[in-house]
Amino acid sequence: MTSETSLNAPAAQDGEAPSPFFDKQATAWRDGFLGMLIFSGSLPATRLAVADLPPLFLTSARAAIAALLGGALLLLTRQPAPDRKDLPALAVTALGVVAGFPLLTALALQRVSAAHSVIFIGLLPLATALFATLRGGERPKPLFWLFSGLGAATVAGFALSQGGSGSLEGDLLMLAAVLLCGLGYAEGAKLSRRLGGWQAISWALVLSAPPMLALALAASPESWSGIGTPAWLGFAYVSVFSMLIGFVFWYRGLAAGGVARVGQLQLLQPFFGLALAGILLGEPTPWSMFASAGLVAVCVALSKRFA
Repeated sequence: MTSETSLNAPAAQDGEAPSPFFDKQATAWRDGFLGMLIFSGSLPATRLAVADLPPLFLTSARAAIAALLGGALLLLTRQPAPDRKDLPALAVTALGVVAGFPLLTALALQRVSAAHSVIFIGLLPLATALFATLRGGERPKPLFWLFSGLGAATVAGFALSQGGSGSLEGDLLMLAAVLLCGLGYAEGAKLSRRLGGWQAISWALVLSAPPMLALALAASPESWSGIGTPAWLGFAYVSVFSMLIGFVFWYRGLAAGGVARVGQLQLLQPFFGLALAGILLGEPTPWSMFASAGLVAVCVALSKRFA
C-alpha cells in the first residue's frame, strides 16, 4: 500500500526529515511572528496619530476603513457568510480587537507614557492564554504558566526601570484593554479554525462597520487643516496593517499552533515596538532592552516547550 503525501509538501526522501517550512508548527510560529511584528508598530503609530486626531475618531475610522477592505476581499473571493451560531463569537472578537483594545489604548496613551504602557502589553500573553483556557479548552502544563509569568515579569521590570510616567486612570484603561484584547484573540482564533484567519477578522470588521462608521462621522475633527503628515501616516498604518493585515497572520498562527503557545510571542512585541519607536521616532533604545529581550526570548521558547 502506498502512503498518502501532502498536496502542499514534497515527499521526504528515505532517512530525511520533512522540510520545516512545511511543518505545521513551524508555519504557525512563522505566521504568529509576522503578525506580532506587524502589531509591534501599532503603539508608535497610535502615538503619532493621537497627537492630532481624537482617539474616538481614530478607533472608529480605522475600523471602518479596515472593514471596507475586508468586506471587499470577502466579496471578491465569494466567501460564504458565517453561520448564525458564529455571530456571538464574531461580536466578542469585534468588541475585543476592533473596538475595545484600540480605543482604550488610544485613551490610555493620552495619560501614560509609551514606556509605562509596555508593562501592560507584557501581560497580554497571559491574558490570551487565560482566555484560551477558559474559552478554547486548552490546558497548558504548570511549567508553561511559570515561564509565561516570568516573561511577563521581565517585560514589566524593564518598563518600570525606564521610569515611564503613569496614572491610575491610564493604568485602568490599559488593564481593561489587555483583558478585552486577550479575549478577542482567543475568540478570533477559535473562529479561524472554521472560517479561516483573514475571513474571521474580516467578518468581525464587517459586523462592526455600521456603529464604527457612525462613530467616525460623529467624532470627526472640527478642522482637518491642523493634522500633520505623521498623524496621517500613523492613521494609515493602524487602519491597514494593525487592523487587518496583522490579523491575517496572527489568527492563522494561533489557530494552527495553539492560542496559549503561539500567543507567547506577544512577550517580544514591546521590544520590537520600542525598537521601531527608536528608528521612526528617534526615541532612545537602552542596552537593557536587548538584555531583557534575550531573557524574554528564552521564556517564550520554554513556554512553547511546555504548552
